[in-house]
Amino acid sequence: MNEVMMPDLRSFSIVLLWLGSCALAQAATPASKTSTTGTTSTTVALAGNAFVVQAPEGAQESIEAQGLTHWNHPAAVISTYFRMQQAGTLDLALDARLRGSKRSTIRVSVNGQPHTVALAGSASRSYAVGSIAVAAPGYVRVDLQGVSKDGSSFGEVRALKVSTASPLSYAGDAQNYYWSRRGPSVHLNYSTPEATEYFYNEMTIPAGEDKLGSYFMANGFRGGYFGIQVNAPTERWILFSVWDAQNGERTTLVRKGEGVVDNTFGGEGTGGQSYLVFNWKAGTTYRFITRGHPDGHGATLYSAWFYAPELGRWRFIATWKRPATISYLAGNHSFLENFEDTLGYTERRVLYGNQWARDSSGVWSEVTSAKLTGDMTARKAQRMDYAGGLEAGRFYLRNGGFFNDYVELDQSFTRPAAGQLPQVDVSSLPQ
Repeated sequence: MNEVMMPDLRSFSIVLLWLGSCALAQAATPASKTSTTGTTSTTVALAGNAFVVQAPEGAQESIEAQGLTHWNHPAAVISTYFRMQQAGTLDLALDARLRGSKRSTIRVSVNGQPHTVALAGSASRSYAVGSIAVAAPGYVRVDLQGVSKDGSSFGEVRALKVSTASPLSYAGDAQNYYWSRRGPSVHLNYSTPEATEYFYNEMTIPAGEDKLGSYFMANGFRGGYFGIQVNAPTERWILFSVWDAQNGERTTLVRKGEGVVDNTFGGEGTGGQSYLVFNWKAGTTYRFITRGHPDGHGATLYSAWFYAPELGRWRFIATWKRPATISYLAGNHSFLENFEDTLGYTERRVLYGNQWARDSSGVWSEVTSAKLTGDMTARKAQRMDYAGGLEAGRFYLRNGGFFNDYVELDQSFTRPAAGQLPQVDVSSLPQ
């Protein structure tokens, strides 16, 4: 992932390093009130649960700590999500006020059911929307769109007030709204032999799943990661990064491939970054190889290669030397994440197949077992739009988009062995 936009150190490899440094404290229990009829009134803050999902160029709408602000354009659509664990009826209200207008009319659509609400006055107050029947458990989407106003703004909305008998799941940890808006990260942790020197993986992003802000990580290990990402509408990277040693010593570049950019990164840890700008395509299967081995002088060398069928050859990315580390590849895994918090409402999906490991004696072993895990956003039910497992003989990961059919974490999956040994002579890989 793009360290300028910050890698998700909560991914599996970093879960092992978190321990005392995890910033995600136990999610605070939001204020709620239970009535004598058995319904509970809950405040769902837009700051952690809403997105501007539609806005014309130049629109100023944004989600800030205080909720929806700068709501001026009638074409803008703002969506807020929460999950009902049971079907039932909910009563909905908005915690809102007007600024820059004396009166406005807005449309509030709940799972596509429209309601019209009139706002008036600058004081914050609760505006009733109505009662809505929800036919099945799952995420409820509440859309806001301006209809008319007598001034510059349709209003400011801090939160939804939801009264229902169903337990709700939503982002309630205000200290970590940034992470919950990014959405849950999910990982596949592979069972690989001891002294794995090379790890081989094949990855396919299905057509339409290559959303902006996505990092599809193929070959992760305890100390770094290697994959592809969507940086901008017209720019994509092949990214290979290695963190600095745990004692703070710097990882250094040994060599890099043609056209590869190298630098350092910081923010969520520090380390060495290398990337190749390459316009990879959704629907194409790409191949990845990582190598990790001790250099005999107290450090470990990590290398990465990328194969694109469009090119018909392996591309060398880089070799990094990580000091104070004596290891082969350990903690081999893949992960899927979104690194743009404003795009946390978009869904993404990736397929992984034909994993192999080669040990230090040169023996290849097919890797057919993987365990599904997730970051703290998933584990603390701040977001429940995550999944992973098996699909047509390959592993898959899925996140974002507020889908309903999530998959429980900490399950192990076994794919059928294909016996398709990697068609590569690792001794002849470009350096």
